[in-house]
Amino acid sequence: MRRAVTPRARRTAAAALACLTVVTLAGCVRLPESGPVVETESEGTADEPPAIFIDPKPPEPGEQPDEIVNDFLEAMTATPLSTNVARQYLTRDANAEWNPEARTITYARASQPRGTDLLTVELSEASLLDGRGTFRGPLPPDQQVLEFRMAIENGEWRIAEAPDALVVPESWFEQRFRQVSLYFFDPSAQIMVPEPVFVQRGEPSTTALTEALLRGPGPELDGISRSFIPPGLDFDLSVPVSEEGVADIALRGYSGQMTPEASELMVTQLAWTLRQEPDIEAIRVSIGGQQVTSDSGQSLFDVDARSEYDPTGLDSSHLFYGLDNGLLVSGQPETLTPVEGPMGVGALGARSFAVNLDGTTVAAVSAAGGAVLESSVAGPEQRIQEVVSAAERLLRPAWDFADRLWLVDARDDGAAVLFLGGRGPREVDVPRVSNRRVTMFLVSRDGSRLVAVVRGRSGDQLMVSRLRRNDQGAIVSATRARRISWEGEGALQIRDIAWTSPTSIAVLHRVASQISEVRTISVDGSPSGADDLLTQLSGPVRSLAGSPVPGEGLYAVTGAVLDDLSRGDTGDVAFDPSIRQLAYVG
Repeated sequence: MRRAVTPRARRTAAAALACLTVVTLAGCVRLPESGPVVETESEGTADEPPAIFIDPKPPEPGEQPDEIVNDFLEAMTATPLSTNVARQYLTRDANAEWNPEARTITYARASQPRGTDLLTVELSEASLLDGRGTFRGPLPPDQQVLEFRMAIENGEWRIAEAPDALVVPESWFEQRFRQVSLYFFDPSAQIMVPEPVFVQRGEPSTTALTEALLRGPGPELDGISRSFIPPGLDFDLSVPVSEEGVADIALRGYSGQMTPEASELMVTQLAWTLRQEPDIEAIRVSIGGQQVTSDSGQSLFDVDARSEYDPTGLDSSHLFYGLDNGLLVSGQPETLTPVEGPMGVGALGARSFAVNLDGTTVAAVSAAGGAVLESSVAGPEQRIQEVVSAAERLLRPAWDFADRLWLVDARDDGAAVLFLGGRGPREVDVPRVSNRRVTMFLVSRDGSRLVAVVRGRSGDQLMVSRLRRNDQGAIVSATRARRISWEGEGALQIRDIAWTSPTSIAVLHRVASQISEVRTISVDGSPSGADDLLTQLSGPVRSLAGSPVPGEGLYAVTGAVLDDLSRGDTGDVAFDPSIRQLAYVG
């Protein structure tokens, strides 16, 4: 099967990177207010090309209000990042009050300024990122007209009041920023929950990531993620990195006493977040001048340690699983064999299945779609147990790290989202997913996200909800699902979805009778970036097989070939066409 890799439209890539940048500028990267941008210590770098140098001009004598506003907006695109020139367009009082780090606004187009003493600029296709660097989606319509109050100071027009935001065009962001994650804990402190943010490409980001982590997950993530970094710390810090790859994190502003358990969890958050910088091997942490040490007295912490909190699941199975003439099989794609458990011995006519993360238990949906059967993957003496009955049309199930089984019953009157964890099935209301026509769904292994495909009159919609838990790990509620869309999507016919990382998924959708498209999308809804996959496949494509674990491939399942989308045209694998629903665990 031939695959044609489709280049992205320039505006799409720019938009993605714009959003990325937005985040970083507003939250993960401090904006210098004067002087050149100079790093005085090594912080770890990404091996990426630098952005084009942009040196905006300062105000000129006699400029009119519309020229001042236009030049002010242009000055915010200074590269390296700096607000020094932009601030020269403000009055003295406005300069003292203006806070571009509060949020970032990106736009595709901006109108010419209109007015005299109060000028307005209307933005088109604008997006918003918060002060922590998190993509927040489209800018609300009532905020897309920016106001600039003008005043004369020292005989020249200046801006007396400006929006507290970095306002920049999408194109300026192209090839400047990349997506990374801040690592928090789930409410029960059993597993890491990554939250996507963006940092500048080709620049040290150790300090930026640390600052963003100190700000915490924010109130909107209550019941979803929590931080063990103490409150009240000074955000204005610098994190140097030695030649040996040791990041020295000196925290200030907290006078309380941390328990050894809380200190360990804090160090774990910092280690998981900073391990994304390739130059960092270890971290050293102090609070108020006092060194944080382990139980054994060690003050140096390896960033690759603490795998027990891995958001993809500790010791999760790396095998593939599938159905071969009704039997559950496992192994590598070219050597799948029946499992030793009951479902590998007798064909039960299952229509779909899911294997838990450690590969010990399988849940299968009955042929009629009304029941769920559960048994051991290994051990033929184990019996098969019916754990759900009297459903209408159950979709392919999913497991999370807590051995919680997730189900969606696609009822005629609207879908019901269910889970099983120690007791019988319980329903959780997921606004904009429950009671809708759901065709497929995923749950992240850390149990914090539910992704669903909802079918409507104008095509399929991709929806993402966050799952709330209490400090004992029990499911409490779900957030209102947010639609994830992309440029030029049209009326979607989504055939399958699969995880590609803890914070991104692949979407397979049909664009023509014999052409399908696969693209990767961030769960935060930010536009696609230069690192994302976008490819077209010719011929019939049955499904996707993907995993959030780094290094585990993303495959397109065709008749007799697995197309390895992770490795390009050299990655095709021969495959038995009789096998259905090839999948990883989860």
